[in-house]
Amino acid sequence: MPPTDQQLPVAVVGAGPIGLTTALGLAHYGIPFVLLEEDAVLSSDTKAGTTLTRTLEIWNRYGCVDEILDAALRIDEIGDIDRATNTPRASVQLAELVNDTQFPFVVNLPQQRMEPILAAALERSGNTVQTRHQVESFEILDDRVVLQVSTPDGPRQLEASHLLACDGGRSKIRDGLGVVVTGETLPERYMLIDVVVDLDVNNARDYPYLAYFADRSEWMVLIRQPDNWRFLFPLAAGAEPPGDEDLLVKVKQFIGEVDRIELLGSVVYNVHHRVADEWSRDRRVFLMGDAAHLITPMWALGLNTGALDASNLPWRLAWVLRGWAEPSLLDGYEQEQRPVAINGSGEMAEAARKYMSHQRGAVTSAGSDWATAYTRTLLGVRLDVDGEGDWSMVMTSAEPPAVRAGDRAPDLALHGPLGRETIHGLCRHSFVALYFTDVRRRPEIPVNDSPALKHYAISRWDAPHDSGLRDRSLFDPGSIATNRYGVPPETVVLVRPDGHIAAVAPLRPGVAEELYAGITGRPVPREEG
Repeated sequence: MPPTDQQLPVAVVGAGPIGLTTALGLAHYGIPFVLLEEDAVLSSDTKAGTTLTRTLEIWNRYGCVDEILDAALRIDEIGDIDRATNTPRASVQLAELVNDTQFPFVVNLPQQRMEPILAAALERSGNTVQTRHQVESFEILDDRVVLQVSTPDGPRQLEASHLLACDGGRSKIRDGLGVVVTGETLPERYMLIDVVVDLDVNNARDYPYLAYFADRSEWMVLIRQPDNWRFLFPLAAGAEPPGDEDLLVKVKQFIGEVDRIELLGSVVYNVHHRVADEWSRDRRVFLMGDAAHLITPMWALGLNTGALDASNLPWRLAWVLRGWAEPSLLDGYEQEQRPVAINGSGEMAEAARKYMSHQRGAVTSAGSDWATAYTRTLLGVRLDVDGEGDWSMVMTSAEPPAVRAGDRAPDLALHGPLGRETIHGLCRHSFVALYFTDVRRRPEIPVNDSPALKHYAISRWDAPHDSGLRDRSLFDPGSIATNRYGVPPETVVLVRPDGHIAAVAPLRPGVAEELYAGITGRPVPREEG
């Protein structure tokens, strides 16, 4: 059921990558919104450069990944080089993920080039960023939020169904709520520089496009951008940033002499692990991205952790605003995302710093190549969907384990009556119940008469045309998907619209509908007419 014309819009404040991604999510689900940005233009600062696999999956769901991939540089290896000897350590081979995702790679694309692509995708959906719109104050009422906004045309009052604060680490919305941020800002800072240098032909190097030079005294990250190279390294506490010439000398200390090098720009980052004590208020106002958690950008955890927020909340708002779920469904956003930011990303960031300095405690110091790749791409994030504190960001199994509630659903290709399907493609707009069964035995699979819940049998046997199941069966040649999911025969796996597994249960009549109702608080809606 689409939103009614009278429905108040959702107000999204802040048009950085998380605000833009959140807006794209709302547009994807057909929820009216306004995206407010206090600056006149999108950011042009030198910022985040590496986008992980899980974020690519989110952008794919929201319909903008192709343009990102066209502009970016794709990477199937995260290199690891010992600075003292200039020899490789164990690289992360992302091709290990070929049976887990449609994107067995990460990409390098600087944020100042990424944001216009997301904004252009938003415009194609019929929406725009309202620049020079600054929220001065807001009031939470029982059924709406009232915002006072300064605009180029003067003050404006805006009524919204919900307010989503994507306005960064200095969030005025968070301050307006009086929410405290706890954690620490480390004395160490990071310096990021972009240079033009030829490491391909005249000064040929065999560095991976994303390489970590580990060293006890001074580490560095080398990042191949689409048309230049980027270097990230730590600054000692209290140290002044080097001048331009000293920066180029420092680069050469890592890569050796080159015939020509030009500095394009630089920026200094503080190193944070700070998380808001409260992420939502009255089920009307929600903190997202840096407004909720400031995570140091090591291992690309900053922007990519925020993208998880932008994946989790929009579908919940859509279900509530359509009347498909009780407002209590919104409580799951903070329940699931806050532990990931407090402990998960923070622990991974600290492990990354230790690993780069040859200290103990790195999450990748043990485990299989597959598990390391799964963790480093954020595919290993398991959410606390049951509210029992069972979540994880780190995959520890040497081989892919059987899926569990909260896991991100592995995204494999299957074959339906209309051609190739992917599991994440099936759940782009709805919950999906996957019935791992034998279609030859005519299992009881509900017909697809609801926009909120779809049903599909998955079987290594193609459904016969006289089985009555042809329209809702997916052929799994060689049981590749069945084996990857690892569940017993005659099992139902319920997948949420964000691609996370909501529940795993034995197959019996009506089980998927019962599980759906238990999650949403409402019965499964049926197609009108």
